[in-house]
Amino acid sequence: MKAYLGLYTARLETPARSLKEKRALIKPALERLKARFPVSAARLYGLDAWGYEVVGFTLLGNDPGWVEETMRAAARFLAETGGFQVALEEFRLEAFELDGLL
Repeated sequence: MKAYLGLYTARLETPARSLKEKRALIKPALERLKARFPVSAARLYGLDAWGYEVVGFTLLGNDPGWVEETMRAAARFLAETGGFQVALEEFRLEAFELDGLL
C-alpha cells in the first residue's frame, strides 16, 4: 500500500505598494483555500518583498488520482481568489510505501 503526497508551490505577483497591503491579499486567500480544500498551506518566501510572494500547499492521501485532481482544483481556486497573478507554479506528486506500517 502507498500514500501519495502532493506539493504545490507558486510565485504570486501582487500590485501591492506595501507589505501590509500584500499580506491583506495573500493571507485571506490562503485561509479561504484551507477552508475549502483539505490542504495545509504556507507563505514560504518573499514575505519582506512588496511585489511578490512564494506560497505552497500540500495534500496527503491514498489515491493518487484524487490527490492530483484536488491539488489542481485548489490551484485554480487560489489563482481565481486573490487580487494577484500566478507567475510561476509547480506541482509534485510523491509516492511513499506504507508496508512497514501494515
